[in-house]
Amino acid sequence: MQMPDRRMIFQINWGLVFTTLLLFGVGMVNLYSASGARVEGGFVLSPFFHKQLVWGLIGLGTMVLCALVDYRRIEQLALPCFLAVLFLLMLVPVIGKTVYGAKRWIDLGVMNLQPSELAKFAVLMMGARALCRNGETLGWKRLAQVLSIGLVPFLFIANQPDLGSGLTVLVLLGGMVLFHGVKWRVLRVCLIVIPLVLPLGWFALHDYQRERIMTFLDPTADPRGSGYHIIQSQIAIGSGEMFGKGFLDGTQSQLRFLPEKHTDFAIAVLGEEWGFAGCMALIVLFCLFLAAMYATVRDARDRFGSTLAAGIFFYFFWQIVVNIGMVVGLMPVVGMPLPFISYGGTALVVNCALVGIVLGISMRRFVFKS
Repeated sequence: MQMPDRRMIFQINWGLVFTTLLLFGVGMVNLYSASGARVEGGFVLSPFFHKQLVWGLIGLGTMVLCALVDYRRIEQLALPCFLAVLFLLMLVPVIGKTVYGAKRWIDLGVMNLQPSELAKFAVLMMGARALCRNGETLGWKRLAQVLSIGLVPFLFIANQPDLGSGLTVLVLLGGMVLFHGVKWRVLRVCLIVIPLVLPLGWFALHDYQRERIMTFLDPTADPRGSGYHIIQSQIAIGSGEMFGKGFLDGTQSQLRFLPEKHTDFAIAVLGEEWGFAGCMALIVLFCLFLAAMYATVRDARDRFGSTLAAGIFFYFFWQIVVNIGMVVGLMPVVGMPLPFISYGGTALVVNCALVGIVLGISMRRFVFKS
């Protein structure tokens, strides 16, 4: 750990700090509504809010620690961390905790650890480490080597099953690859072959995953079954109209028509209570958050820092687009949380840690100490 001197503090990406704190604040306010319910005599709050608040404080502390650590040391720790996460992923099928038919968590007694969230962090580090070793654009051999870093965790995670987190691992690595550069002949073949091969993935999906795709195409085919989530989500957002029904006054959420309102469909609660204006304000805040992060990608001093920050940018971009897309019916439901808004302790700490790394990269743009 390296304590910042005065020059490094002036280089902090304050735009990223403020947007992160605002997103966390919006998430806590929204979770207060989503995790509670009106009953006769008052408003009963579930433990989700208090747990998230504790995780948030831990996450903010983690963000500060990650900003203080010289990000160049991450390159040295990338391989041990990657191997440790692979070990945890291998433990999940053996000692993992099953929730809603999926075995994704390891019960540590005081908390549940989700190794798939840590896998995203490990793949980011290993991907940046592999890509920064050589500045040349990627040919077939190096592209295969880099993609194998994400393929192994993807297979473990998809088997849990958790296709959303597995795809996140591949997409963030793919974004880093595109940022680094791929030889044109390789890219041309990929653009032709991937769309042709992609439909074959249908046969590798679980039954419930196929059902989600069919539901995406026609949610009304099973309005009380597989289509219930997306239909209730669209009703909640639509009923909010322009300015919403008011804080704690949403009917779909407070009367418990909306499933998973504190996790994957958290933005539906916000849309019902704060309307179109509230949703657009949140989207603008996310855009400012990503723009602030891109500034660090652009201004990073070395290739490793720039590539690592680019991977973190794609990590957040993918989750924001997919979660909002699935809630409004533009994408299939894949179980993707919305960063800083959806409930989830491990995910929140990982998000804060990644923001802390980007802040550490911005702090060291002009000041390097051996």
